[in-house]
Amino acid sequence: MKVGFVAIVGRPNVGKSTLVNALLKFKLAAVSPKPQTSRFKIIGIITDEDAQIVLVDTPGILQKSKYTLHDYMLKEAKTAMAEADVVLLVVEPKPPGDIEEAILEEFRRSKEKRPVILVINKIDTVHKNALLPIMQTYSEMYDFAEIVPVSALKGDGLDILLDVIKKHLPEGTPFYPGDEITDKPLRFIIAEIIRERIFVHYREEIPYSTAVKVEEFRESDDPNKPVYIRATIYVERPSQKAIIIGRRGRAIKRVGIEARKQIEAILGRKVYLDLWVKVKKKWRENLRFIRELELGL
Repeated sequence: MKVGFVAIVGRPNVGKSTLVNALLKFKLAAVSPKPQTSRFKIIGIITDEDAQIVLVDTPGILQKSKYTLHDYMLKEAKTAMAEADVVLLVVEPKPPGDIEEAILEEFRRSKEKRPVILVINKIDTVHKNALLPIMQTYSEMYDFAEIVPVSALKGDGLDILLDVIKKHLPEGTPFYPGDEITDKPLRFIIAEIIRERIFVHYREEIPYSTAVKVEEFRESDDPNKPVYIRATIYVERPSQKAIIIGRRGRAIKRVGIEARKQIEAILGRKVYLDLWVKVKKKWRENLRFIRELELGL
């Protein structure tokens, strides 16, 4: 079988997580129109009769770091690149910027030369004629193994991309059982669903100041009884707590309703989602807390 790890890297908001979800045909990673939605490496596993592709979704690479959380996000992306068998550099259909140049410089400096596939995403947003000069510019900057235009949102080019990935993976023995789709615990996935809804509905700094932890998951033996899930939304200041809750609790109720529907679709049964909001000052500087979030603890 063709088996290996595929790191997916790029600047924030180029559609890396949308691409992972589309390739998996499963909602694994949080997605929103806002940049920096992803915070941690998330593994998605595709297993078929001739290959196991282990996709490693990474946080968007930033030019400047403001918090310990940002440093951790950058470390996650660089570690994924260093450990991968194949790297996908995901870009938008526009000329490269400083972040793309910095990523390419990382590839040039790397002692281990691994195949790098340039994935030009969001091709549904531009005319086809606009792609050729962009592809030419990138091909002059780095010796890519392949260049594949796709639209993760529309599903265009994804079958071609999977074939190209398989082509460049080494042969080996599968790392995971064939029915596994991720190495993340269910609590992490549920927390990501809730956090995604916060990114969608709140503006400015609020989404970036929030973290979500599933504190309790209780499943009854009776399939007619709902699964009880208690989750805490952490913020850094009391004023942010008030905004998350909203007037008469309307804002958090909307988050809860939308998240619950997605969780029920995954679990295949009714869910009682109990949301709480707590203040945890400067949590973005708390490395221990950040690691707990990544592990779903």
